[in-house]
Amino acid sequence: MTYSPPTINFLSPSQNVARQLIGATFTVNGVGGVIVETEAYDSTDPASHSFAGPTKRNAAMFGAPGRAYVYRSYGIHWCLNFVCCAEGHGAGVLIRAIEPTIGLDVMRERRGIQENRLLCSGPGRVGQALAISPAHGGMRLDAPPFQLIPAIHLANIIYGPRIGISKAVDVPWRFGLAGSLFLSRPFR
Repeated sequence: MTYSPPTINFLSPSQNVARQLIGATFTVNGVGGVIVETEAYDSTDPASHSFAGPTKRNAAMFGAPGRAYVYRSYGIHWCLNFVCCAEGHGAGVLIRAIEPTIGLDVMRERRGIQENRLLCSGPGRVGQALAISPAHGGMRLDAPPFQLIPAIHLANIIYGPRIGISKAVDVPWRFGLAGSLFLSRPFR
């Protein structure tokens, strides 16, 4: 029997992709770490940017799967999502938290803090630590400046309601690595 390395199937529903990403290593220009928290969004979900249909802002969500969707949150932070499902569907996975493991000094400088736990524990922090910008929107996740390496082992995943939204607040599409100290907030 031959060994097949794990893959992330971006054609899958967003909640499946969100689980597949837990434990994967992700970098931007060689800076990043292990994805420990994600949230899934879908065009049928009233909390999703794609719920009302395509716009100039969310166009990447309706594009090809396996690409980046970048948006500004609260007029301050750039947030990173991974587009999934079939082209035209409007689904994505928000990267909520990463355990920083690669390029720590660069992330500390970008964030202006020293504590590793706070470098990438929240979507705005992830964006700042990885220097995410609108220029990354629509870019392929399997090509530079990105590198995405699926988890080698099955992760022990916990799940619960998403946070920081006002619609569909009870939908349990937030996923995290059990026991991680790098989550944006504890699961209830």
